[in-house]
Amino acid sequence: MPNPIFPKSADRILRLGAAVAAVAVAGTLGLAAYMAHPTRIDTGYTPVQPVAFSHKLHAGNLGMDCRYCHSTVEKSGYAAVPATEVCMNCHVRVKPDSPLLQRVRESYATGEPVPWVKVHKLADYAYFNHQAHVTAGVSCVSCHGRVDQMIEVKQVQPLSMAWCLECHRNPAPHIRPPELVTRLDWKPDRDPAEIGRELIAAKNIHPPVNCSGCHR
Repeated sequence: MPNPIFPKSADRILRLGAAVAAVAVAGTLGLAAYMAHPTRIDTGYTPVQPVAFSHKLHAGNLGMDCRYCHSTVEKSGYAAVPATEVCMNCHVRVKPDSPLLQRVRESYATGEPVPWVKVHKLADYAYFNHQAHVTAGVSCVSCHGRVDQMIEVKQVQPLSMAWCLECHRNPAPHIRPPELVTRLDWKPDRDPAEIGRELIAAKNIHPPVNCSGCHR
C-alpha cells in the first residue's frame, strides 16, 4: 500500500532539494573565494589619513618630485614617509594658519609624528626592495598608479605574488630610463617594451622568479 505520510514523489523532492542545496553551497563558496582574491579585496583600498594631504595638488599641480618626500626610495629597501619637518619646510610659510594643517603644526611643536596610515602593504614573509626596482628603471606608476592624479592615495594593483611574477617574467614594458621613474606623466616616443628591452640588455637586468628572490 502507498505510504500516506511519505508519498513516492517525496523522494524526488528530497533529492532535488539536496542537489539545489549543494549547488547553492558551492556557489556561495566560489563567490567568497572570488571576492577574497587579492585583486578584489586589496585594490581600491583607500584609508582615511589623519591629515588631508592631496598628492594631486603636491605631485600633480605643483610638480613636486616623489623623492622630496619619499627620500630613501633610491637608496633603501623602503620608501620613507616624510618627517613632519619636511612638511614644515614649506608650510612655515605656505598656509601657516590653515586649519587643515593643525595636526601637522601640533606634530612639529610636540615632536610626535603624524600617524599616517600605510596604504600599500606586503606580507611580512615577502621581501621587496624599492632601491632595486627604482634604480633598474621601474617607475612609481607601475605599482602605485598615477598618484599625481589622486587626491586620496589608493591601492590600484593587487601586489599579489602572481602579479609580481607576471612583471618579473616580462619586465620590459615596465622599464624606463631611471632618471624618468618619478616622471609619472612620461609618454614614450615609441613602444615602451622596446625601450625596456634595450635597457634590460644594457644593464643586464634579470628579475628573479625563484622563491628565494622574494622569500628570504
